[in-house]
Amino acid sequence: MTGTDGAELLTTAAAGRLLATAVEGTGGALTGWRLDHVDSDPGRTTTATYRVEAIRSGQLVRETVGLTVRAHGLSNGDHRAKLLQNGGHAVVCWFYPDDPDLPGLARATDPVAMAGLIRDYGIAQGVTPPDVQIELIGYRPRRRAVLRVAVRSGPAFYVKVLRASHFEAVAHRHRILAAGGLPSPRVLATTSDSILAIAETPGTPLARAIFTEALPVSGSEIVALLDSMPAAVVELERRPPWASSVRHYARIVESALPDLGRRLGRLTSRISQSLAGLPPGEEPTHGDFYEAQVFVAAGHVSGLIDIDTIGPGRRADDLACLVGHLHCIQRMTAAQERQAARLVGCWLPAFDDRVDPVELRLRAAAVVISLATGPYRGQELNWESETRRMIAKAEELVAAADALSN
Repeated sequence: MTGTDGAELLTTAAAGRLLATAVEGTGGALTGWRLDHVDSDPGRTTTATYRVEAIRSGQLVRETVGLTVRAHGLSNGDHRAKLLQNGGHAVVCWFYPDDPDLPGLARATDPVAMAGLIRDYGIAQGVTPPDVQIELIGYRPRRRAVLRVAVRSGPAFYVKVLRASHFEAVAHRHRILAAGGLPSPRVLATTSDSILAIAETPGTPLARAIFTEALPVSGSEIVALLDSMPAAVVELERRPPWASSVRHYARIVESALPDLGRRLGRLTSRISQSLAGLPPGEEPTHGDFYEAQVFVAAGHVSGLIDIDTIGPGRRADDLACLVGHLHCIQRMTAAQERQAARLVGCWLPAFDDRVDPVELRLRAAAVVISLATGPYRGQELNWESETRRMIAKAEELVAAADALSN
């Protein structure tokens, strides 16, 4: 195997042999597979998931299989999965939903188990398995999963399935924001297998509202929302800002598209050199603030979600995260692109009044580089062109920062 981080093995036809072995080990026969998702940390580890077709007991079944390869030894979670061998190197294997680092995922995807959870925690009464509809919203293998649970003639709510090592910290963050009066998700249940059930947030996601003709919320109200976070947030563990890892994300992009290396080098040097020496900040921050995390109603903020990352930092990081994301929305029509650009133009004056405009754009460029890893990771159909488009957007933001500096 070339490269002990497993990137070549898990993203080429060589993975098929491992998948065949995995399926055979559970009494099936592999008939087809495709790469579905890749998480790569160059030089350290690669995790990939695959959509697999197999014959079991004479029936065609479709399954998701995960594989992990590490360059520097197995993790504790790896020992909860099946270990395969490839040239003397261990390959960790599991079948969804039995993710070795997400102990609650199997229960969260099972209508029988979820009906019991709903009854046990008083979310709804008299619920039976046929009353429960479960939809997988997002899954980062070995990191987290989010599911929407709808109850017939009852409420809909969301379930976060987390790593055990992260669970209590996330639950604590929900308690802090609730006590501070922020419009954050109401916790319905916390379980010993690291499931966090939260109520549905009222209003419309800003990610959808940005495409309406009317201004969904003002830039000053976005700033005010962030500035209203309780002071207790600064006592939490600090989450490194996106800009501090810009070289790391650039390496991931470059590993997928080596010809971008020179452009990425220029971008990361400009960003890192300009931001070097700035203090880390002691303001309460969201940590991953973008349009999908905010809900609006009647022109005002009605909810703030995905608060797992709150902690001390710089306000410029939160605002830059939003600006960076708005530069990277995929599959927009021409009209939607114009609307997103108009919205950024409406919000930037308020953002520039709150934080340094040059810092804002440089940090936004760093966010864009981090997002440029997404198309490849998700194995999107046009991942190469989408990645190149995002790097061009990062270059535009750095050019805008340079123009303001001169």
